Amino acid sequence: MSTLSCSADFIVSAAVAEFKGPVIFGVVRLAQVNMEFARVEANFSGLSLKKHGWSIKEFGDLTNGAASTGKVFSPPTALLANEPIGDLGTLDADEKGDAFFSGIKEELRVVDLIGRSVVIYGTEDKSDSGVTAAVIARTAGVGDNNKKLCSCDGTTIWEATNNEYKVQ
Repeated sequence: MSTLSCSADFIVSAAVAEFKGPVIFGVVRLAQVNMEFARVEANFSGLSLKKHGWSIKEFGDLTNGAASTGKVFSPPTALLANEPIGDLGTLDADEKGDAFFSGIKEELRVVDLIGRSVVIYGTEDKSDSGVTAAVIARTAGVGDNNKKLCSCDGTTIWEATNNEYKVQ
């Protein structure tokens, strides 16, 4: 049996942010795949029919909603990046107000995200402070809980299906 060397970078290998309404609901799941990139999966409902920017912000302070979450997260090691590491691009809401995302983000380290926030903007260009935000929290590792994500009260937030990981 081989011994796996576990660096501090993989102590936290998965995280989640839950959007609880009252208008926008959703879940963002982040999983460290390797030291080069993390997998980001998200689903939202209640969005207006248009494109919405979204990003990881430097603070998880929701005192004033998304307005108190600071700037888009970019660690000091990412000084040469063309855009902040926390810029997640855009979400395209359909006619029902639903939006889904599944992809990878290079140089994103889940261990650096705990206690920060995910923000959804009212516009694609991210010119406003954001319409809603959720704090990023540690969750079970990728292999530790691959079937269900629950809130503290036992409510199922997300449950895996056979369609979850199909290439689109």
